[in-house]
Amino acid sequence: MDAGKVKFFPRREMLDLVVADGQARGIVARNMVTGALETYQGHAVVLATGGYGNTWYLSTMAKASNATAVWRAYKRGACFGNPCFAQIHPTCIPQSGAYQSKLTLMSESLRNDGRIWVPKKKGDTRPPQDIPENERDYYLERLYPSFGNLVPRDVASRRAKEMCDNGYGVGPTKLAVYLDFGDAIKRNGRHWIEEKYGNLFDMYHEITNEDPYRLPMRIYPAIHYTMGGLWVDYNLMSNVPGLYVIGEANFSDHGANRLGASALMQGLADGYFILPYTIGDYLATETFQSLKETDEPFQRTTKDVTERIGRLLSVRGKTPADDFHRELGKVMWDNVGMGRNKKGLEAALKEIPKIRNAFWKDVKVVGTADSLNSELERAGRVADFLELSELIARDALHRQESCGGHFRVESQTEEGEAKRDDRNFTYVAAWEYAGDGKVPKLHKEPLKFDYVKPSQRSYK
Repeated sequence: MDAGKVKFFPRREMLDLVVADGQARGIVARNMVTGALETYQGHAVVLATGGYGNTWYLSTMAKASNATAVWRAYKRGACFGNPCFAQIHPTCIPQSGAYQSKLTLMSESLRNDGRIWVPKKKGDTRPPQDIPENERDYYLERLYPSFGNLVPRDVASRRAKEMCDNGYGVGPTKLAVYLDFGDAIKRNGRHWIEEKYGNLFDMYHEITNEDPYRLPMRIYPAIHYTMGGLWVDYNLMSNVPGLYVIGEANFSDHGANRLGASALMQGLADGYFILPYTIGDYLATETFQSLKETDEPFQRTTKDVTERIGRLLSVRGKTPADDFHRELGKVMWDNVGMGRNKKGLEAALKEIPKIRNAFWKDVKVVGTADSLNSELERAGRVADFLELSELIARDALHRQESCGGHFRVESQTEEGEAKRDDRNFTYVAAWEYAGDGKVPKLHKEPLKFDYVKPSQRSYK
């Protein structure tokens, strides 16, 4: 941008994808300041719009993060790959009340020196400093002696929830476990901890008003990173010619191993090393028809967006969009969260349409379309979450195995660990939109491992 080669359009939100003659040729966006709908035409479209973790309402993602761009593209023909794979981070500051709309992530580096524990006695209400060492259960060290507190995120998260579900949770809500630096401070001194983690300790103190140098931190898992996303090929192009999807918005590298890598790595790899080379080949070899923003594909898509906005404003209900989103989040966390089972997933698939129907009958959107209107923005995003959530649950129900970021209770070892089923599920599940109210079509892309074969994980 500093070189003047890229023009930046701030305060715009993409609301639909323009497809002409089977090619992605532009987008329709809303100017978030004036409310005006704007069209942008090109020979290709690149989506770098992030993940969909806020489908669960409470997550570590920025509150404005949403799934509208990828969901609009899905409904224009782009397949959605592995939507059920979501990474849950084990070291988040627990929710303090129903009023809360976002969770704060504490760096995973804290597990290098902090020890995770709960009281051995169920329902123990004593302050942590009053619980003697022999009455503490350092459960990760007990269950995984080789890895201890450094087990992968999905294992640490699942075990923390298990402890809380079984009555060993701590804090006011009992939905937390302790992350204790007492031993590290005794061993290396407070100054050593301050040099390594001082900013994180300060952040924890500001949020909780508790001193982590004196008392253990309280942590609990939260949705952090979505490994599903729009399906892309090796060149990062979706099945819609000309639609490229990079970073967390696609299912690619971070979905391939079904565990989750780093969003930074994904963004750098896609944005610096792959897309600049692959998109040029497409532009040089593809044939494009002459197209203007006044032509029918842009006019038709703009009309669809206008009607959707009008529908949201015309409901004139009494319930804010956030209330529906919060209700959806509870259904998703309880049934499509860390430990999933057939009964819970089927219940979610029944409850989500009910919430969606209630939304379209009673959502309250104040203001108008032709001005700054954050309530309209929020309602549109929640409407998309209410559709995407059903696809996530459907994908989780169909995948009857436990693997990485997807854990089915029915598929676990005798010791409660994830049990793979590579004979039946070694494929990418790519879902194709079939129309509103219709079951999407499942495409299976086989995964082939020539050098490193999949195996059962063990951290004992």
